[in-house]
Order: sequence, then C-alpha cells, then structure tokens
Amino acid sequence: MTAFQKARALALILPAALMIGALGSQYIGGLYPCEMCHWQRWPHDLAIVFALFAFAFRNHGLDRVFVALAAIAILTSGVIAVLHAGVEYRWWEGFTSCAVTAGSSITLESLRNAPIIACDRPQWDFAGISLAGFNAMISIIGGGTVLWLLSRKERLV
Repeated sequence: MTAFQKARALALILPAALMIGALGSQYIGGLYPCEMCHWQRWPHDLAIVFALFAFAFRNHGLDRVFVALAAIAILTSGVIAVLHAGVEYRWWEGFTSCAVTAGSSITLESLRNAPIIACDRPQWDFAGISLAGFNAMISIIGGGTVLWLLSRKERLV
C-alpha cells in the first residue's frame, strides 16, 4: 500500500470512527452533545464527504486535493476541540451561551428546549481528559498524519 493510499484510507476511517464514537456515546451512552460538541462534528462530516470523493475521483486527478481537504477538515475539528477543552478546563471563557459562567442565567424558554448541556462541564472523562480533549488529540495527530503521508514521495523499486 502506498503512502497516498494510506493517507486516503486514514482520511476516511479516522473521521468515520470518531463520528461513530460520538453518535454511539449520544444514542447508546446517553451523553448528549453541547453546542461546541456539534461544532466539532461538522468538520468530521465534511472530512468523510471529501474522503469519499477522493475514492470516487481517484482516476481524475482530484483524489489528492480531496484527501488534503479531508485532512484540513479533520484538523479543524481538532482545533475546535482544543477550544472546547479549554472551556471545560476553565483555561478561558466560552464563546457561546451554553457555558454556565458567572453572571449567566438559564431562562424559562431555554428550559423548555431541554436537555441543557453546558459546554464548560464535561459529561465524561478518562484520566482527566474529556471527550473534547480526546477529539483534539486524535484529530490533530490524525489530520497531521494524513498530511504527512500525502507529502511523502513514493520510491520506485
């Protein structure tokens, strides 16, 4: 398998696995996503589409472009996840109304639209790392790996 084939496969498998995990934790585990969690999902959805295009257009010369776009989308989710994890760890204020910070209030209207999931309170963590933290690490390392594989020159043997 060439480096490009590995990059193309990883560009599809990584965001698909992360989305399966996110949806599984929501629908099976009962961990409802906050607003910032949704923001992290959108680039992964886009990465899956780009990666599928890379497979579909592999004989048209566009496959490398679509793999690169998928990698950028994966990295984008990782950056959003870093921002979300920072809000959870109280490194900085949240930029959304879903963070319950000093001076914020929950309105009757917002209670009617429950469930209310605060962006600044992780619902689950392992060894002190929240789901946003794991997404940040996996997405940044994975997206970087896709770009690295994409940049590798194949040696003719």
